[in-house]
Amino acid sequence: MNRLASFPWTFIETELQSNKSSEFMSELLKQTCLHPLCGKFPPSVRFRRLFLSELIKRQEAAGCDPLDELYDALAEVVGVEETPDCYKSYFLPSGDAVSLLENIALISEGTTGLVTWEAALHLAEWALENQQVFTGRSVLELGSGVGLTGITVCRSCNPLRFVFSDCHPAVLQKLRENVRLNGLGEETSPAVRVDELDWEAAAAAEEQIRGIGADTVIAADVVYDPDVAGSLVKLLLKILSCSSAEILICSTVRNPETYGGFKLRLEAAGLGHQVLTRPVRAVFPYNRLAPLELIKVFRVQEG
Repeated sequence: MNRLASFPWTFIETELQSNKSSEFMSELLKQTCLHPLCGKFPPSVRFRRLFLSELIKRQEAAGCDPLDELYDALAEVVGVEETPDCYKSYFLPSGDAVSLLENIALISEGTTGLVTWEAALHLAEWALENQQVFTGRSVLELGSGVGLTGITVCRSCNPLRFVFSDCHPAVLQKLRENVRLNGLGEETSPAVRVDELDWEAAAAAEEQIRGIGADTVIAADVVYDPDVAGSLVKLLLKILSCSSAEILICSTVRNPETYGGFKLRLEAAGLGHQVLTRPVRAVFPYNRLAPLELIKVFRVQEG
């Protein structure tokens, strides 16, 4: 996910062409690399280096007055060694930000759960437009990853309580860090906790689900492997056998065969689905050409 490409470069070029002074660029730096949030939760060294280099290139192409702050900012990251993880901050419509510690690599420690994927961002945007699905409810998130969707719901949708869940030890560790980082916990409002939930441990999972008592269940980017999809369907069946929870699953359809197989498994288990995908207000930067689908899963009434 190339977030550098999503920056409004055309607007920047237009502003630089119409105003050759360094004031615009100085203000832009204050809103990006020199923003207090960037100082507290620094993005990756590589991203900052690429971003600042691109700013300098466009400033010089427009013939603008040079800005020492810009070159100083670049000098601070040139030659600096990249770390395995970094912070990414996502601004909410309220002006608040969700800051997350994520891995640089898309796959690390044997999992893809240490970065935020497109489906999580899309589901978070959908939640912002459909807050009634979460307000005053107990919410369970399956496969929470680093926590973007759930934290957005907690910060913007006023759930009664929220349970994040995952099963990979490294993901759970980072998830707990991010939940604390964003000021959430069991004593906050909403009350929040992070659970280890193993979809394969059938009896234990069912007991956990009954204890959580979720009114709404959400998941993003969890249909990526046929075996995982099979375990997910069994889990969804357990959830709907002991509750009337509203279940929402958002997926990036990378492999139509795998995703189609997931839907066939739903049907075979007596579960139906309704496609809810529709345009939502663009809040976060991600590839909007990605094939995303949001579905609601429910138990098919017999007879």
